[in-house]
Amino acid sequence: MYNQLKNIDPKELQLPETAFIHNIESRVFQAIAVQCLSRIDGIALVEGNIIDYLLGRDPLEHLSGITVEQDEKNHAVRIKVEVLIAYGVSIPQKAEEIQTKISEEVSRHTGLHVASVHVIFKDLIGRAAPAAPAPAKTTYSDEF
Repeated sequence: MYNQLKNIDPKELQLPETAFIHNIESRVFQAIAVQCLSRIDGIALVEGNIIDYLLGRDPLEHLSGITVEQDEKNHAVRIKVEVLIAYGVSIPQKAEEIQTKISEEVSRHTGLHVASVHVIFKDLIGRAAPAAPAPAKTTYSDEF
């Protein structure tokens, strides 16, 4: 058998190329998005429920406002963020700011193409409360 291998030309052997593979968990994308959102004025992230808060769970473990879909075939990612926006802030301008910042940061940190950043505005922060009716003026008399 050794003699047979001795006669083989090493140029005839083709070794497969080394494949370098890395996986990025969804919570990494969520953490990047949270960092971006924390630097944007006029918005707040939709957070987990009261039970998570009371039990002291890590907010990144149970983010309900950020979902991530990875397309490994095209090396792309789709991100959906749900936020609250302050009353009086321009929604279209804030949506563009959120999309741009998240897209740039995710691309910079991961090298992946960001196919979409879908922003959903769930509610207003500090919206004007309806005016309460003025209390009726009461007059008192000294008579019993």
